[in-house]
Amino acid sequence: MLQKATLRQLTILSLIIVTPLGFLSKYYKGPGDWWFNDYGGGVLYEIFWCLFVFLLIPNRQGVVKIPIWVFIVTCILEILQLWHPPFLQAIRAQLWGKWLLGTTFVWWDFPHYAIGCSIGWLWLRQLWRLHVAKKILNEETN
Repeated sequence: MLQKATLRQLTILSLIIVTPLGFLSKYYKGPGDWWFNDYGGGVLYEIFWCLFVFLLIPNRQGVVKIPIWVFIVTCILEILQLWHPPFLQAIRAQLWGKWLLGTTFVWWDFPHYAIGCSIGWLWLRQLWRLHVAKKILNEETN
């Protein structure tokens, strides 16, 4: 199956796996729920954005650059949580605004963003390796 799947299809499949896990992490009740609810979702959030941008820009350079930019942008968004102008408060009042921008600044989010981007980088690297291996296999069979 993986030999027939394209890079975009593998990325979409990855998003289909990561996205529900990210939402579920916010509602998980069980052992370690404090970590999953507060920080595990942050790790998955970073992986999601790495995969989403890679879906739009699927190239070799993106494998490294995307996780770096995702980390920078999400750190800026985290810092913006210290700022409470009316227009940002209106966005954060919506459920989608809470999901995308967050509501509370927490220093411990930064290491989890780094972990998520590191895992995102490994994930993109693996997707790219599968893509290259498929191309080599196709060239050898032709």
